[in-house]
Amino acid sequence: MQLSAALWRVIAGTTLVVLSFSLLNPVMAVRLEHMGTSATAIGFFAMLPYLSVALLVPFAPRLFKRVGVGHAYRIGLAMELVACLGYLFTASYELWCVLALSAGIGSAAAWNATEALIAHNVPATHRGRLTGLYQTALGAAMAVGPLLPGLVGLGPQGANVLAAMGLVVGLMLSVGTDITKLRASREDAPHMSLWSAWRAHPVLAWAALTGGVFEVGLTSVTTAYGSETGLSLAQATSIAGALGMGSFLLQYPAGWLADHMSTTKLFAGAGVILLLSAVGFALSPHWPSLMWASATCWGAVGGALYTLSMIRVAHDFSNSSAVAGTAAMIACYTLGGSVGPLISGVVLDHWGLSGQAGWLGVLAASLLLALFHMRQGQISQTQG
Repeated sequence: MQLSAALWRVIAGTTLVVLSFSLLNPVMAVRLEHMGTSATAIGFFAMLPYLSVALLVPFAPRLFKRVGVGHAYRIGLAMELVACLGYLFTASYELWCVLALSAGIGSAAAWNATEALIAHNVPATHRGRLTGLYQTALGAAMAVGPLLPGLVGLGPQGANVLAAMGLVVGLMLSVGTDITKLRASREDAPHMSLWSAWRAHPVLAWAALTGGVFEVGLTSVTTAYGSETGLSLAQATSIAGALGMGSFLLQYPAGWLADHMSTTKLFAGAGVILLLSAVGFALSPHWPSLMWASATCWGAVGGALYTLSMIRVAHDFSNSSAVAGTAAMIACYTLGGSVGPLISGVVLDHWGLSGQAGWLGVLAASLLLALFHMRQGQISQTQG
C-alpha cells in the first residue's frame, strides 16, 4: 500500500497522542475519586475535552484553509502537550477543567487533520483495511495506556510524566516540510458545510455519536465506578483497558468487512451487540466478570461504529470535501464522548448501575430504530 512517509508519520504521531490520553485520563479520574469528587463532577471533567472538540471541529475546514493541514496538526499537538504538563503542577479541579478544554482544542485540530488526510489520500480499494488498521493502532494505544499503571507500577505523577513524553515524541514526528505539503481535499472541490454533511447522512452521524458514547464516553466514569466498588487502581483502570482492548481487536476486521459487504448490515449487527452488552452490565453485580466483558464490547463495537462511519465518509465525500465529511463525523463522535460521561455520572449518582444499563440499552436501540427508518425510506423511494 503506497502511502507517503509524511502520512505514516502523522498516523504514528496520532497513535502516540491517543496512548498518552488513554494513560492519563483514567488515572485522573481515580485521583479525583480519591479527592472525594462526585461521579457527576468526574463525568463533567471527562466530558470537557470531547465537548471542546465537538464545538471546535466545525471551524476546522476554515482553520485548515487558513494555516494548512500540517501546521494545524502541529499546533494541536503542542496545545495537548501544554495541557498535559499543566496537570503536573496543580491539584485544582477548576484549573484541571481549563486544561482539559485546552487539550480538547488541540485535539480538534490534530484529530480532524489525521482523519481527513487518511480519507483523502488512501486509494478506494484499500480504504476499509487502511482505516481499520489505523483504528486498530488507536485501539492498541487505548488498551495499553490504562494498563501501564499496573504493568509498570506507575503512580499518578509517573503516569502524567510518561503521557507528556508520548506527546513530545508525537510532536517531533510532525517536524518536516513534507508534513505541510499534505492535502486533505481536492483543490477544485466545492465548499461543503457540516450542516450539509449531517443532512446528507443523518444515520451515519447518529452511528458516530453512538460510537463516541460507547468507545470513549464510558471510560472515566466506569473506571471511577470500579474504584468505588473497592477495586485497586490497577484493577479499576483495567476496566478501561478492557474497553481499549476490544477496540484494538475489532477495528481491522470491521474495515476488512466494509470492503466486502454492506455497511448497513454491519451497523445493525453493532446495535444488537451493544444492546446485549447493556444487559450484561446490568447483571455484573451477580457475575463481576460481565463488567469487563461489557467494557470489551463497548470498545470493540463503539470503535467499529466510528471506523465504519469514516469508511463511508471516504467513499461518499470523495468528490467533495473529506475535511467536511470527517469533521461532521468527528463532531458527532466527540459529542457522544462528551455527553456520555456526564449522563453516565448523573445516572450512576441517582439510579445506580441499573439506570446506567438502562440508558445505554435505549441508546443502542435508537441506532437500530434509525437504521430501520432509513431502510424503510429506501424501500419507499425504490417503489416510488
